[in-house]
Amino acid sequence: MKVLLITPENPFIKAFRRGQLNNFVQLSMPYLAAFVKPPHQVFHVDEYNQIIDFDLPVDLVGITCNTPNSTHVYRIANEFRRRGRPVVLGGPHVTLLPEEAMEHADSIVMGEAEDTWPVVLADAEKGKLESIYKTNRPPSLKNLPLARRDLIYKRGLFESTVIATRGCPHVCNYCNLRQIYDPSIRFRPVEEVIAEVRTLRTSFFTFWDDQLFMSPGYALNLFKGLESLNKRWAAMVTLPSTGDDRLLRAASRAGCVCLFLGLESFSPESLTLANKSFNLVESYNEGVARIHKNGITVQAGIVFGFDGDDESTFDLTLKRATEAGIDGATISILTPFPKTPLYEALLQEGRLLTQDWSYYNGKTAVTFRPARMSPETLWKGYMRFRQAFYSPKCILQRIAKSHVNAIQSLYLNWGYRRTLSNRIPGSPVPAQTYPSDLNIRMHTVHSSA
Repeated sequence: MKVLLITPENPFIKAFRRGQLNNFVQLSMPYLAAFVKPPHQVFHVDEYNQIIDFDLPVDLVGITCNTPNSTHVYRIANEFRRRGRPVVLGGPHVTLLPEEAMEHADSIVMGEAEDTWPVVLADAEKGKLESIYKTNRPPSLKNLPLARRDLIYKRGLFESTVIATRGCPHVCNYCNLRQIYDPSIRFRPVEEVIAEVRTLRTSFFTFWDDQLFMSPGYALNLFKGLESLNKRWAAMVTLPSTGDDRLLRAASRAGCVCLFLGLESFSPESLTLANKSFNLVESYNEGVARIHKNGITVQAGIVFGFDGDDESTFDLTLKRATEAGIDGATISILTPFPKTPLYEALLQEGRLLTQDWSYYNGKTAVTFRPARMSPETLWKGYMRFRQAFYSPKCILQRIAKSHVNAIQSLYLNWGYRRTLSNRIPGSPVPAQTYPSDLNIRMHTVHSSA
């Protein structure tokens, strides 16, 4: 049996990210490829830098699908099915909206796939695919196979991602982790994580965990094992969890060079509305300085569009982020992903502008009516903030404040600055999308792929 696995990339995000230097590979498909054992063959196409051959003679096509990619993925799936190739869809959007996904697939996988994907492969070999595969228990993270990194094409330094934990203890109202994953917090055996890191071809990798510091005891054991490997790495954590100096010192000794902090906002009101009041704005400067003291840079998540935001939010955020010496930022527009409390609230209030999921990427469009400004104002403020934050003056001010890994910060900031002139296809502020408009846009997305 020949299996083709696809990592999709819709043209909106592809255009937006062009020139950005820290585009990490999505590990889902190389990881699932590890479950395909000889004599079966497995192929992987990453649309970030590869083109899909719809006429490839394969027996099964598997595609991972998140919300902004879903329209694009459905077109891909339909093309393969038209050629008689059975298609299995999985991933976040499929788990959130299975009925929608089933219209474009022979089979879908809901939730985590460690227990179900092997069953899918066995059933496909027999030609007896079920319509839905869903596990009734949270999969164990023990004895996981190693991702097929040999199937990753031309990702260079950013091909290496590793998972040590799964789950997040928080319930932010815009986040869909609780709707996608089992809510239990699970940990992979430290020795297995260390063994995988030893196999990496690059000197740098990132932990793809939602909160690596959630268990200090586990994290300390992990960092102790990493110390001798001479690797450099990044991870996502919460700002409160970095208050433990033991963790920061141990992480630094183990090779940590960057921590991603989901700060999201400098407005206490917006954080409360997002159910993220554990972020204390008054502690931001002290927390960032503490991380810097340990030789680690800070990449902040910043989101605009909360109901507490108005026209003054953009300049205030720029001022405070610069004063804090934040080394870099992932800047986004608030996006109401389906099934989240945020989505349900905006739907009930009649504030959604569109349900064309290709707009729901957090980067290239406003998908709802904000409470204290117009959609156009949110878009223009977001774009203005990006221009200002990645201006040469602001970059140098932030690096001077940080005094940590200046060359690394210059490299990443320059990469983000390169994206400012990228032409993003489509309208940044969609009008209400009606069926005829959706059909036109689906054709546009397909023809641009």
